[in-house]
Amino acid sequence: MLNLLPYYGLSQRRERGYKTLGYPCAMSTYAYLGPVGTFTQEALKKITQSSDQLIPYVNVTATLNAVREGKADFALVPIENSVEGVVARTLDELATGEPLVIAGEVTLPVSFALMALPETKTILRIATHPHAEAQCRSYLAKTYPTAEIISTASTAAAAQSLKQGEFDAAIASAVAAEHYGLKIIANNIGDNNGAVTRFVLVTKPGQLPKPTGNDRTSLAVFIGIDHAGALLEILTEFAKRNVNLTFIQSRPTGLELGHYHFIIDAEGHINDTPVSEALAGLRLICEDIRFLGSYPRQGNAQ
Repeated sequence: MLNLLPYYGLSQRRERGYKTLGYPCAMSTYAYLGPVGTFTQEALKKITQSSDQLIPYVNVTATLNAVREGKADFALVPIENSVEGVVARTLDELATGEPLVIAGEVTLPVSFALMALPETKTILRIATHPHAEAQCRSYLAKTYPTAEIISTASTAAAAQSLKQGEFDAAIASAVAAEHYGLKIIANNIGDNNGAVTRFVLVTKPGQLPKPTGNDRTSLAVFIGIDHAGALLEILTEFAKRNVNLTFIQSRPTGLELGHYHFIIDAEGHINDTPVSEALAGLRLICEDIRFLGSYPRQGNAQ
């Protein structure tokens, strides 16, 4: 059945802190993918003020659980990158974890640096997040073709571990190098200078905010057993109402082979007639729908 929850958004109690959207700015608590020095922290600073409390967590699940457990009003986590694609853990948490909803989004250009301890002479092991490695493949293949690449929970976690002497070098942001007292060996080593990461601001279900005229609606759509034309049936409900889709990603439900759900971003607000009619149509053909929020689109997000 259609799962609209009581809606997420920003109840009066939570209508605070998200200054980018013009909400009142009383103090709020924000969880973010840490440690200190991540791109997530940089993105979070774009929408918070000095009176807010920012708390780092070790991974996406822990970050979102902080909201679920009432330890934070909001959580900011990465959801997709213009070069490497989706952050699967974020998608799966939103689609199948204890319900949360998206209150907004933030986009951030990302640039990577190779860093080491000042005394380092030889680089044999380089630590970084898999998305960062993927965006620096050409540089690594050309400059350190024999180095072992070690995956970490975030780029800042790589910098933090490097500071503790666990690796020879790390790929992270210049901010992380400064915070952990590391020497930047090479800056702007990414293969694509236009790389942008989109982050979503997540909170508990609550009151539906009003449409702004430039909104995005996110859904997790569950089909039954996969069959020919299943995706086409879903897309048709949007197409015949001229609702543009900006993002669609299939994910396994984990139940068995052939069970999938789709994460979909559509232009418009749930209260816009074309979007609400499309959801009503989906209700007739889908096993379940989880409403993940209607929220203002921001900046570079397409």
